[in-house]
Amino acid sequence: IGRTALRACGVHNVCRLLTRRTHGFYARDAGVAHRKNLGLLRKIMCQESTKFKNVWTTHSASPIAYERGRIYMDNYQCCITSIAQQPRLIYQKSKCAKSEKIEDALLLECPLGEMLPSPSDYKASLIVLTVQNWLLRLSADSGEVLEKIGLSCHKYRYLSWDTPQEVMIVKSAQNKLPAAARQAGIQQTVLFYLAVFQVLPLSFIGMLEINKKIFGNSVTDVAVSNGILIVMYSMGLVRLYNFKAILEQFMEQPVDLGQEFNWNGQVGVVGQFPYGLPCNIKITDTPPLLFEASSLENAFQIGGYPWHYIITPNKKKHKGVFHICSLKDNALAKNGIQDMKCCSLEPDWIYFHPDMSGRIIHVGPNLIKVLKFKEVKNHADQMEIAEDFTIVANRENCVNNSVTVTASGRVVKKRFTLLDDDPEQETFKIVDYEDELDLLSTVAVTQIGADGRAHLDFHCNEHGILLKSIPLKESWDVTYSHEVYFDKDLVLHIEQKPNRRFSCYVYQMVCDTAKDDDS
Repeated sequence: IGRTALRACGVHNVCRLLTRRTHGFYARDAGVAHRKNLGLLRKIMCQESTKFKNVWTTHSASPIAYERGRIYMDNYQCCITSIAQQPRLIYQKSKCAKSEKIEDALLLECPLGEMLPSPSDYKASLIVLTVQNWLLRLSADSGEVLEKIGLSCHKYRYLSWDTPQEVMIVKSAQNKLPAAARQAGIQQTVLFYLAVFQVLPLSFIGMLEINKKIFGNSVTDVAVSNGILIVMYSMGLVRLYNFKAILEQFMEQPVDLGQEFNWNGQVGVVGQFPYGLPCNIKITDTPPLLFEASSLENAFQIGGYPWHYIITPNKKKHKGVFHICSLKDNALAKNGIQDMKCCSLEPDWIYFHPDMSGRIIHVGPNLIKVLKFKEVKNHADQMEIAEDFTIVANRENCVNNSVTVTASGRVVKKRFTLLDDDPEQETFKIVDYEDELDLLSTVAVTQIGADGRAHLDFHCNEHGILLKSIPLKESWDVTYSHEVYFDKDLVLHIEQKPNRRFSCYVYQMVCDTAKDDDS
Protein backbone atom coordinates (compact mmCIF):
# COMPACT_ATOMS: atom_id res chain seq x y z
CA ILE A 1 0.00 0.00 0.00
CA GLY A 2 1.56 3.29 -1.06
CA ARG A 3 2.00 6.33 1.19
CA THR A 4 -0.29 8.36 -1.07
CA ALA A 5 -3.13 5.87 -0.60
CA LEU A 6 -2.65 5.93 3.17
CA ARG A 7 -2.71 9.73 3.30
CA ALA A 8 -5.73 9.89 0.97
CA CYS A 9 -7.86 7.90 3.40
CA GLY A 10 -6.54 9.71 6.45
CA VAL A 11 -4.98 6.57 7.97
CA HIS A 12 -1.27 6.40 8.74
CA ASN A 13 -1.12 2.83 10.09
CA VAL A 14 -1.33 -0.23 7.81
CA CYS A 15 -2.97 -2.42 10.47
CA ARG A 16 -5.67 0.19 11.10
CA LEU A 17 -6.26 0.51 7.36
CA LEU A 18 -6.75 -3.23 6.90
CA THR A 19 -9.06 -3.39 9.93
CA ARG A 20 -11.17 -0.53 8.59
CA ARG A 21 -11.36 -2.29 5.21
CA THR A 22 -12.80 -5.44 6.81
CA HIS A 23 -15.45 -3.27 8.45
CA GLY A 24 -16.42 -1.81 5.08
CA PHE A 25 -15.22 1.78 5.48
CA TYR A 26 -14.15 2.20 1.85
CA ALA A 27 -16.89 2.22 -0.74
CA ARG A 28 -14.69 1.01 -3.59
CA ASP A 29 -13.79 -2.26 -1.79
CA ALA A 30 -15.48 -5.44 -3.02
CA GLY A 31 -18.36 -6.57 -0.86
CA VAL A 32 -18.88 -3.25 0.94
CA ALA A 33 -22.36 -2.68 -0.49
CA HIS A 34 -23.38 -6.24 0.37
CA ARG A 35 -22.14 -5.88 3.97
CA LYS A 36 -23.97 -2.56 4.34
CA ASN A 37 -27.20 -4.06 3.00
CA LEU A 38 -27.00 -6.98 5.40
CA GLY A 39 -26.33 -4.59 8.27
CA LEU A 40 -29.42 -2.57 7.32
CA LEU A 41 -31.49 -5.75 7.01
CA ARG A 42 -30.44 -6.84 10.49
CA LYS A 43 -31.42 -3.46 11.97
CA ILE A 44 -34.79 -3.43 10.19
CA MET A 45 -35.52 -7.02 11.17
CA CYS A 46 -34.78 -6.44 14.86
CA GLN A 47 -36.98 -3.33 15.10
CA GLU A 48 -39.98 -3.69 17.37
CA SER A 49 -42.34 -2.65 14.55
CA THR A 50 -41.12 -5.41 12.22
CA LYS A 51 -43.20 -8.59 12.25
CA PHE A 52 -42.95 -12.03 10.66
CA LYS A 53 -46.17 -13.10 8.99
CA ASN A 54 -47.22 -16.64 8.07
CA VAL A 55 -47.70 -16.14 4.30
CA TRP A 56 -47.89 -19.75 3.12
CA THR A 57 -48.65 -23.22 4.44
CA THR A 58 -48.67 -26.56 2.64
CA HIS A 59 -49.02 -30.24 3.51
CA SER A 60 -47.55 -33.29 1.79
CA ALA A 61 -47.45 -37.07 1.99
CA SER A 62 -43.74 -37.04 1.03
CA PRO A 63 -40.72 -35.34 2.67
CA ILE A 64 -40.23 -31.59 2.22
CA ALA A 65 -36.70 -30.19 1.83
CA TYR A 66 -35.34 -26.63 1.87
CA GLU A 67 -32.21 -25.38 0.10
CA ARG A 68 -31.21 -21.73 -0.33
CA GLY A 69 -34.61 -20.15 -0.99
CA ARG A 70 -36.10 -23.23 -2.69
CA ILE A 71 -38.65 -25.64 -1.24
CA TYR A 72 -38.58 -29.15 -2.74
CA MET A 73 -41.54 -31.53 -2.59
CA ASP A 74 -42.67 -34.82 -4.15
CA ASN A 75 -39.16 -36.30 -4.09
CA TYR A 76 -37.64 -33.19 -5.73
CA GLN A 77 -40.16 -33.29 -8.60
CA CYS A 78 -41.74 -30.02 -7.43
CA CYS A 79 -39.76 -26.84 -6.67
CA ILE A 80 -41.20 -23.69 -5.06
CA THR A 81 -39.35 -20.43 -4.49
CA SER A 82 -39.66 -18.93 -1.03
CA ILE A 83 -37.87 -15.69 -1.97
CA ALA A 84 -40.92 -14.05 -3.55
CA GLN A 85 -43.41 -12.16 -1.39
CA GLN A 86 -45.71 -15.16 -1.82
CA PRO A 87 -44.06 -18.57 -2.47
CA ARG A 88 -44.64 -19.61 -6.09
CA LEU A 89 -44.01 -22.63 -8.27
CA ILE A 90 -40.69 -22.76 -10.17
CA TYR A 91 -41.27 -26.12 -11.83
CA GLN A 92 -43.40 -29.25 -11.51
CA LYS A 93 -42.20 -32.47 -13.14
CA SER A 94 -44.36 -35.49 -13.81
CA LYS A 95 -44.43 -38.12 -11.09
CA CYS A 96 -41.39 -40.39 -11.36
CA ALA A 97 -41.33 -44.17 -11.15
CA LYS A 98 -40.13 -45.87 -7.96
CA SER A 99 -36.95 -46.88 -9.79
CA GLU A 100 -36.15 -43.15 -10.29
CA LYS A 101 -36.69 -42.20 -6.63
CA ILE A 102 -34.05 -39.82 -5.28
CA GLU A 103 -32.14 -41.11 -2.25
CA ASP A 104 -30.08 -38.01 -1.42
CA ALA A 105 -29.28 -34.55 -2.81
CA LEU A 106 -26.74 -31.73 -2.51
CA LEU A 107 -27.06 -28.13 -3.69
CA LEU A 108 -24.22 -27.09 -6.00
CA GLU A 109 -23.42 -23.39 -6.36
CA CYS A 110 -21.07 -21.72 -8.81
CA PRO A 111 -17.61 -20.84 -7.43
CA LEU A 112 -16.61 -17.20 -7.73
CA GLY A 113 -13.90 -16.09 -10.13
CA GLU A 114 -13.48 -19.34 -12.05
CA MET A 115 -13.86 -20.08 -15.75
CA LEU A 116 -16.23 -23.01 -16.28
CA PRO A 117 -16.72 -25.11 -19.44
CA SER A 118 -20.49 -24.74 -19.78
CA PRO A 119 -22.88 -21.75 -19.34
CA SER A 120 -25.14 -23.95 -17.20
CA ASP A 121 -22.28 -24.35 -14.70
CA TYR A 122 -22.70 -20.73 -13.63
CA LYS A 123 -26.20 -21.38 -12.28
CA ALA A 124 -27.18 -23.30 -9.15
CA SER A 125 -27.86 -27.00 -9.64
CA LEU A 126 -28.75 -30.09 -7.63
CA ILE A 127 -26.63 -33.22 -7.47
CA VAL A 128 -29.00 -36.13 -6.80
CA LEU A 129 -28.52 -39.85 -6.24
CA THR A 130 -31.27 -42.20 -7.45
CA VAL A 131 -32.33 -45.66 -6.29
CA GLN A 132 -30.98 -47.17 -9.53
CA ASN A 133 -27.46 -45.79 -8.88
CA TRP A 134 -27.61 -42.82 -11.24
CA LEU A 135 -25.82 -39.64 -10.21
CA LEU A 136 -27.62 -36.70 -11.86
CA ARG A 137 -26.93 -32.98 -12.00
CA LEU A 138 -30.23 -31.10 -12.33
CA SER A 139 -30.86 -27.44 -13.07
CA ALA A 140 -32.14 -25.78 -9.89
CA ASP A 141 -34.38 -23.52 -12.01
CA SER A 142 -36.05 -26.10 -14.26
CA GLY A 143 -35.22 -29.61 -13.00
CA GLU A 144 -33.65 -30.39 -16.40
CA VAL A 145 -31.00 -33.13 -16.38
CA LEU A 146 -27.65 -31.48 -17.16
CA GLU A 147 -25.36 -34.47 -16.53
CA LYS A 148 -25.94 -38.17 -15.95
CA ILE A 149 -23.41 -40.62 -14.51
CA GLY A 150 -23.94 -44.33 -14.00
CA LEU A 151 -22.31 -45.62 -10.82
CA SER A 152 -21.13 -49.18 -10.28
CA CYS A 153 -23.33 -52.09 -9.22
CA HIS A 154 -22.89 -51.39 -5.50
CA LYS A 155 -25.87 -49.85 -3.71
CA TYR A 156 -25.05 -46.16 -3.20
CA ARG A 157 -27.17 -44.18 -0.77
CA TYR A 158 -25.44 -41.09 0.66
CA LEU A 159 -24.00 -37.82 -0.67
CA SER A 160 -21.71 -35.57 1.38
CA TRP A 161 -19.03 -32.93 1.00
CA ASP A 162 -15.37 -33.57 1.67
CA THR A 163 -14.56 -29.96 0.78
CA PRO A 164 -17.82 -27.95 0.45
CA GLN A 165 -18.63 -27.06 -3.17
CA GLU A 166 -15.37 -28.67 -4.36
CA VAL A 167 -15.00 -32.39 -3.56
CA MET A 168 -18.01 -34.69 -3.13
CA ILE A 169 -18.25 -38.21 -1.64
CA VAL A 170 -20.81 -40.79 -2.78
CA LYS A 171 -21.05 -43.53 -0.13
CA SER A 172 -22.62 -46.97 -0.47
CA ALA A 173 -24.91 -48.61 2.04
CA GLN A 174 -23.13 -51.11 4.26
CA ASN A 175 -22.27 -54.15 2.19
CA LYS A 176 -23.97 -57.25 3.63
CA LEU A 177 -24.02 -60.80 2.34
CA PRO A 178 -27.31 -62.62 1.76
CA ALA A 179 -28.40 -64.89 4.64
CA ALA A 180 -27.65 -68.03 2.58
CA ALA A 181 -24.08 -66.89 1.95
CA ARG A 182 -23.54 -66.17 5.64
CA GLN A 183 -24.89 -69.59 6.58
CA ALA A 184 -22.46 -71.14 4.11
CA GLY A 185 -19.60 -69.52 6.04
CA ILE A 186 -18.66 -66.97 3.37
CA GLN A 187 -16.94 -63.93 4.89
CA GLN A 188 -17.73 -60.36 3.76
CA THR A 189 -14.62 -58.20 4.06
CA VAL A 190 -15.64 -55.09 2.07
CA LEU A 191 -17.98 -52.92 4.17
CA PHE A 192 -18.35 -49.69 2.16
CA TYR A 193 -17.48 -48.18 -1.21
CA LEU A 194 -16.60 -44.50 -1.54
CA ALA A 195 -16.69 -42.73 -4.92
CA VAL A 196 -14.91 -39.36 -5.00
CA PHE A 197 -15.82 -36.55 -7.43
CA GLN A 198 -14.54 -33.07 -8.18
CA VAL A 199 -17.46 -30.75 -8.96
CA LEU A 200 -17.84 -27.98 -11.54
CA PRO A 201 -16.87 -29.40 -13.85
CA LEU A 202 -18.06 -32.76 -12.54
CA SER A 203 -15.16 -35.20 -12.81
CA PHE A 204 -14.32 -38.60 -11.32
CA ILE A 205 -11.31 -38.79 -8.99
CA GLY A 206 -11.55 -42.42 -7.92
CA MET A 207 -13.31 -45.15 -5.98
CA LEU A 208 -12.04 -47.12 -2.97
CA GLU A 209 -13.12 -49.89 -0.63
CA ILE A 210 -13.29 -49.82 3.15
CA ASN A 211 -12.08 -53.32 3.93
CA LYS A 212 -12.06 -55.20 7.25
CA LYS A 213 -8.67 -56.66 6.39
CA ILE A 214 -7.17 -53.15 6.36
CA PHE A 215 -9.16 -51.25 8.99
CA GLY A 216 -10.26 -54.05 11.35
CA ASN A 217 -13.26 -56.31 11.94
CA SER A 218 -15.24 -53.96 14.22
CA VAL A 219 -15.72 -51.08 11.73
CA THR A 220 -19.32 -49.80 11.87
CA ASP A 221 -19.25 -46.63 9.76
CA VAL A 222 -17.02 -44.28 7.79
CA ALA A 223 -17.10 -40.63 6.75
CA VAL A 224 -14.90 -38.12 4.92
CA SER A 225 -14.63 -34.45 5.89
CA ASN A 226 -12.07 -31.73 5.10
CA GLY A 227 -9.50 -34.16 3.77
CA ILE A 228 -9.83 -36.57 6.72
CA LEU A 229 -11.07 -40.18 6.54
CA ILE A 230 -13.00 -40.90 9.75
CA VAL A 231 -13.43 -44.58 10.65
CA MET A 232 -15.78 -45.55 13.52
CA TYR A 233 -15.75 -48.80 15.47
CA SER A 234 -18.30 -50.72 17.52
CA MET A 235 -16.47 -50.16 20.83
CA GLY A 236 -16.62 -46.36 20.48
CA LEU A 237 -13.19 -45.94 18.93
CA VAL A 238 -12.73 -43.21 16.27
CA ARG A 239 -9.65 -43.19 14.00
CA LEU A 240 -8.57 -40.42 11.63
CA TYR A 241 -6.50 -40.85 8.45
CA ASN A 242 -5.22 -38.42 5.81
CA PHE A 243 -7.69 -38.97 2.96
CA LYS A 244 -5.74 -36.96 0.38
CA ALA A 245 -2.60 -38.97 1.13
CA ILE A 246 -4.59 -42.21 0.71
CA LEU A 247 -5.83 -41.10 -2.73
CA GLU A 248 -2.30 -40.25 -3.85
CA GLN A 249 -0.56 -43.30 -2.37
CA PHE A 250 -2.99 -46.03 -3.44
CA MET A 251 -4.26 -44.69 -6.80
CA GLU A 252 -3.62 -47.47 -9.35
CA GLN A 253 -4.65 -45.57 -12.46
CA PRO A 254 -6.51 -42.27 -12.97
CA VAL A 255 -9.56 -42.48 -15.25
CA ASP A 256 -11.94 -39.90 -16.71
CA LEU A 257 -15.70 -39.96 -17.21
CA GLY A 258 -16.59 -41.08 -20.74
CA GLN A 259 -13.23 -42.82 -21.21
CA GLU A 260 -13.22 -46.33 -22.68
CA PHE A 261 -11.37 -48.45 -20.17
CA ASN A 262 -10.22 -52.02 -19.63
CA TRP A 263 -10.34 -53.03 -16.00
CA ASN A 264 -9.43 -56.60 -15.03
CA GLY A 265 -10.40 -57.80 -18.50
CA GLN A 266 -13.72 -55.95 -18.50
CA VAL A 267 -14.06 -53.24 -21.16
CA GLY A 268 -16.54 -50.41 -20.76
CA VAL A 269 -17.09 -46.65 -20.69
CA VAL A 270 -16.46 -44.95 -17.34
CA GLY A 271 -19.70 -43.51 -15.92
CA GLN A 272 -22.01 -45.49 -18.18
CA PHE A 273 -23.99 -48.63 -17.38
CA PRO A 274 -23.39 -51.51 -17.11
CA TYR A 275 -19.71 -50.71 -16.52
CA GLY A 276 -20.14 -47.80 -14.10
CA LEU A 277 -17.04 -46.76 -12.17
CA PRO A 278 -13.87 -48.81 -11.63
CA CYS A 279 -12.41 -49.28 -8.16
CA ASN A 280 -9.09 -47.66 -9.08
CA ILE A 281 -7.88 -46.89 -5.53
CA LYS A 282 -6.74 -50.09 -3.80
CA ILE A 283 -5.67 -49.70 -0.16
CA THR A 284 -3.17 -52.54 0.30
CA ASP A 285 -1.82 -51.59 3.71
CA THR A 286 -3.08 -49.72 6.77
CA PRO A 287 -2.50 -45.98 6.16
CA PRO A 288 -0.57 -43.94 8.75
CA LEU A 289 -2.82 -43.09 11.70
CA LEU A 290 -3.26 -39.37 12.36
CA PHE A 291 -5.24 -39.59 15.57
CA GLU A 292 -7.54 -41.85 17.57
CA ALA A 293 -9.91 -41.38 20.49
CA SER A 294 -12.49 -43.43 22.34
CA SER A 295 -15.90 -41.82 22.87
CA LEU A 296 -19.42 -42.90 23.76
CA GLU A 297 -21.46 -43.56 20.59
CA ASN A 298 -18.44 -42.46 18.47
CA ALA A 299 -19.25 -38.80 19.25
CA PHE A 300 -16.14 -36.83 18.28
CA GLN A 301 -15.61 -33.21 17.17
CA ILE A 302 -12.57 -31.09 16.35
CA GLY A 303 -12.43 -27.28 16.45
CA GLY A 304 -11.34 -24.26 18.45
CA TYR A 305 -8.00 -22.43 18.42
CA PRO A 306 -5.56 -23.88 19.17
CA TRP A 307 -7.09 -27.19 18.00
CA HIS A 308 -9.11 -29.10 20.58
CA TYR A 309 -11.54 -32.01 20.43
CA ILE A 310 -14.72 -32.90 22.34
CA ILE A 311 -15.57 -36.44 23.46
CA THR A 312 -17.79 -38.20 26.00
CA PRO A 313 -15.97 -40.84 28.11
CA ASN A 314 -16.85 -44.26 26.71
CA LYS A 315 -19.19 -45.43 29.47
CA LYS A 316 -22.98 -45.10 29.60
CA LYS A 317 -22.84 -43.52 33.06
CA HIS A 318 -20.96 -40.57 31.48
CA LYS A 319 -23.70 -39.76 28.96
CA GLY A 320 -24.11 -35.98 28.99
CA VAL A 321 -20.56 -35.37 30.25
CA PHE A 322 -18.21 -33.74 27.73
CA HIS A 323 -14.41 -33.57 27.87
CA ILE A 324 -12.60 -30.82 25.93
CA CYS A 325 -9.00 -31.83 25.24
CA SER A 326 -6.02 -30.50 23.32
CA LEU A 327 -5.45 -32.19 19.98
CA LYS A 328 -1.71 -31.60 20.38
CA ASP A 329 -1.13 -33.67 23.54
CA ASN A 330 -4.60 -34.94 24.63
CA ALA A 331 -4.38 -32.77 27.76
CA LEU A 332 -7.72 -31.88 29.33
CA ALA A 333 -8.32 -28.13 29.22
CA LYS A 334 -8.76 -26.33 32.51
CA ASN A 335 -12.51 -26.44 33.31
CA GLY A 336 -12.64 -28.80 30.31
CA ILE A 337 -15.27 -31.13 31.82
CA GLN A 338 -18.70 -29.76 30.92
CA ASP A 339 -21.68 -31.34 32.66
CA MET A 340 -25.09 -29.68 32.98
CA LYS A 341 -26.34 -32.54 35.18
CA CYS A 342 -29.64 -32.57 33.32
CA CYS A 343 -32.47 -34.84 34.38
CA SER A 344 -34.28 -35.05 31.04
CA LEU A 345 -35.62 -37.44 28.41
CA GLU A 346 -33.55 -35.81 25.67
CA PRO A 347 -29.83 -35.30 26.32
CA ASP A 348 -28.05 -31.97 26.14
CA TRP A 349 -25.74 -31.44 23.17
CA ILE A 350 -22.49 -29.61 22.46
CA TYR A 351 -20.64 -28.47 19.33
CA PHE A 352 -18.08 -25.97 18.07
CA HIS A 353 -19.67 -22.68 17.04
CA PRO A 354 -20.11 -22.56 13.23
CA ASP A 355 -19.07 -18.88 13.12
CA MET A 356 -15.38 -19.96 13.10
CA SER A 357 -14.73 -18.01 16.31
CA GLY A 358 -13.41 -21.14 18.01
CA ARG A 359 -16.14 -20.91 20.67
CA ILE A 360 -18.31 -23.82 21.86
CA ILE A 361 -22.11 -23.97 22.19
CA HIS A 362 -23.54 -26.23 24.92
CA VAL A 363 -27.33 -26.60 24.86
CA GLY A 364 -29.44 -27.97 27.70
CA PRO A 365 -33.21 -28.03 28.23
CA ASN A 366 -33.34 -24.57 29.84
CA LEU A 367 -29.81 -23.19 29.38
CA ILE A 368 -27.53 -22.35 26.46
CA LYS A 369 -23.89 -21.75 27.34
CA VAL A 370 -21.49 -20.19 24.85
CA LEU A 371 -17.95 -21.04 25.94
CA LYS A 372 -14.61 -19.64 24.84
CA PHE A 373 -10.94 -20.60 25.07
CA LYS A 374 -8.48 -18.42 26.91
CA GLU A 375 -4.87 -18.91 27.98
CA VAL A 376 -4.20 -20.01 31.55
CA LYS A 377 -2.28 -17.29 33.37
CA ASN A 378 1.45 -18.12 33.56
CA HIS A 379 0.84 -21.28 31.46
CA ALA A 380 0.78 -20.20 27.81
CA ASP A 381 0.58 -23.83 26.60
CA GLN A 382 -2.57 -24.63 28.55
CA MET A 383 -6.04 -23.39 27.65
CA GLU A 384 -8.96 -22.71 29.94
CA ILE A 385 -12.66 -23.03 29.11
CA ALA A 386 -14.49 -19.89 30.20
CA GLU A 387 -18.10 -18.79 29.90
CA ASP A 388 -18.66 -16.14 27.23
CA PHE A 389 -22.40 -15.72 27.83
CA THR A 390 -25.53 -17.73 28.65
CA ILE A 391 -29.12 -17.72 27.39
CA VAL A 392 -31.73 -18.89 29.90
CA ALA A 393 -35.25 -20.19 29.16
CA ASN A 394 -38.15 -18.15 30.54
CA ARG A 395 -39.43 -20.23 33.44
CA GLU A 396 -40.51 -17.39 35.72
CA ASN A 397 -44.01 -18.80 36.17
CA CYS A 398 -42.80 -22.34 36.72
CA VAL A 399 -43.48 -23.71 40.21
CA ASN A 400 -41.98 -27.10 40.99
CA ASN A 401 -42.25 -27.46 44.76
CA SER A 402 -41.99 -31.02 46.02
CA VAL A 403 -43.90 -30.01 49.17
CA THR A 404 -47.12 -27.95 49.21
CA VAL A 405 -49.44 -26.90 52.04
CA THR A 406 -53.22 -26.92 51.56
CA ALA A 407 -55.61 -24.23 52.85
CA SER A 408 -56.37 -26.40 55.87
CA GLY A 409 -52.68 -26.62 56.72
CA ARG A 410 -52.17 -30.22 55.56
CA VAL A 411 -48.70 -30.90 54.10
CA VAL A 412 -48.76 -32.74 50.74
CA LYS A 413 -45.57 -34.26 49.31
CA LYS A 414 -45.24 -34.99 45.59
CA ARG A 415 -43.98 -38.46 44.70
CA PHE A 416 -42.22 -37.19 41.61
CA THR A 417 -40.33 -34.16 40.38
CA LEU A 418 -40.57 -32.60 36.93
CA LEU A 419 -37.91 -33.40 34.37
CA ASP A 420 -35.72 -30.53 33.15
CA ASP A 421 -37.33 -30.89 29.72
CA ASP A 422 -40.90 -31.40 30.93
CA PRO A 423 -43.17 -30.19 28.08
CA GLU A 424 -45.03 -27.81 30.42
CA GLN A 425 -41.82 -25.84 30.99
CA GLU A 426 -40.20 -23.68 28.32
CA THR A 427 -37.50 -25.85 26.75
CA PHE A 428 -34.89 -25.17 24.07
CA LYS A 429 -35.36 -27.47 21.05
CA ILE A 430 -33.25 -25.88 18.27
CA VAL A 431 -30.19 -23.61 18.22
CA ASP A 432 -28.80 -22.32 14.91
CA TYR A 433 -26.56 -19.60 13.50
CA GLU A 434 -27.36 -17.20 10.62
CA ASP A 435 -23.93 -16.36 9.25
CA GLU A 436 -24.90 -13.48 6.93
CA LEU A 437 -26.67 -11.54 9.68
CA ASP A 438 -24.41 -12.81 12.50
CA LEU A 439 -27.37 -13.83 14.66
CA LEU A 440 -27.81 -16.79 16.97
CA SER A 441 -31.34 -18.20 16.70
CA THR A 442 -33.12 -20.37 19.26
CA VAL A 443 -36.47 -22.17 19.26
CA ALA A 444 -38.09 -22.60 22.68
CA VAL A 445 -41.30 -24.59 23.22
CA THR A 446 -43.92 -24.85 25.95
CA GLN A 447 -46.68 -27.48 25.68
CA ILE A 448 -49.84 -27.32 27.79
CA GLY A 449 -51.97 -30.38 27.12
CA ALA A 450 -52.22 -31.04 23.40
CA ASP A 451 -51.40 -27.46 22.48
CA GLY A 452 -47.71 -26.57 22.16
CA ARG A 453 -46.46 -23.02 21.58
CA ALA A 454 -43.05 -22.15 20.15
CA HIS A 455 -41.17 -18.91 19.54
CA LEU A 456 -38.06 -18.20 17.51
CA ASP A 457 -35.64 -15.77 19.17
CA PHE A 458 -32.73 -13.86 17.62
CA HIS A 459 -29.75 -13.15 19.84
CA CYS A 460 -26.65 -11.04 19.29
CA ASN A 461 -23.97 -13.58 18.40
CA GLU A 462 -21.26 -11.60 20.19
CA HIS A 463 -22.94 -11.01 23.56
CA GLY A 464 -26.12 -13.16 23.56
CA ILE A 465 -28.48 -10.20 24.01
CA LEU A 466 -32.08 -10.93 22.93
CA LEU A 467 -32.88 -8.76 19.89
CA LYS A 468 -36.15 -10.19 18.56
CA SER A 469 -38.77 -12.80 19.40
CA ILE A 470 -41.13 -14.29 16.81
CA PRO A 471 -44.12 -16.39 17.93
CA LEU A 472 -44.90 -19.30 15.60
CA LYS A 473 -48.64 -19.44 14.90
CA GLU A 474 -48.95 -23.20 14.40
CA SER A 475 -49.18 -25.62 17.31
CA TRP A 476 -45.91 -27.43 18.10
CA ASP A 477 -46.11 -31.06 19.24
CA VAL A 478 -42.86 -32.04 20.99
CA THR A 479 -43.32 -35.68 19.95
CA TYR A 480 -43.05 -34.77 16.24
CA SER A 481 -39.88 -34.13 14.27
CA HIS A 482 -39.22 -30.45 13.47
CA GLU A 483 -36.79 -28.38 11.39
CA VAL A 484 -36.65 -24.56 11.48
CA TYR A 485 -34.68 -22.53 8.92
CA PHE A 486 -33.88 -18.85 9.43
CA ASP A 487 -32.57 -17.38 6.17
CA LYS A 488 -32.25 -13.57 6.11
CA ASP A 489 -35.86 -12.27 6.01
CA LEU A 490 -37.41 -15.75 5.87
CA VAL A 491 -38.41 -18.26 8.56
CA LEU A 492 -39.45 -21.73 7.45
CA HIS A 493 -40.78 -24.50 9.69
CA ILE A 494 -40.99 -28.12 8.43
CA GLU A 495 -42.88 -30.59 10.59
CA GLN A 496 -43.07 -34.38 10.26
CA LYS A 497 -46.13 -36.00 11.80
CA PRO A 498 -46.82 -39.75 12.23
CA ASN A 499 -47.61 -41.84 9.14
CA ARG A 500 -45.28 -39.73 6.97
CA ARG A 501 -47.39 -36.58 6.95
CA PHE A 502 -45.38 -33.41 6.39
CA SER A 503 -46.24 -29.73 6.79
CA CYS A 504 -44.36 -26.58 5.79
CA TYR A 505 -45.01 -23.10 7.25
CA VAL A 506 -43.37 -20.04 5.65
CA TYR A 507 -43.01 -16.70 7.44
CA GLN A 508 -41.89 -13.50 5.71
CA MET A 509 -40.67 -10.26 7.26
CA VAL A 510 -43.26 -7.48 6.94
CA CYS A 511 -43.52 -3.90 8.21
CA ASP A 512 -46.18 -3.59 10.87
CA THR A 513 -49.17 -1.47 9.77
CA ALA A 514 -52.68 -0.97 11.06
CA LYS A 515 -54.10 -3.50 8.61
CA ASP A 516 -51.50 -6.15 9.55
CA ASP A 517 -52.57 -6.50 13.17
CA ASP A 518 -53.25 -10.21 12.64
CA SER A 519 -49.68 -10.90 11.49
